[in-house]
Amino acid sequence: MQKHKYEIGETVEFVAGGSYPPKARGQYTVVRQLPSEGDGYQYRIKSLADGHERMVREGQLG
Repeated sequence: MQKHKYEIGETVEFVAGGSYPPKARGQYTVVRQLPSEGDGYQYRIKSLADGHERMVREGQLG
């Protein structure tokens, strides 16, 4: 069974795209691992710069 690539507390790079504004790019901390929604796992992440939280797909993180 496939596991989440990123662990809670890990710092990741969010690569904004699609409906996200370019200013959303940057470093975030993984707050919560979420279940798969068809095309991969999802995560709740929190910005290190402004504390804003987002829900993103695993493919949007680096």
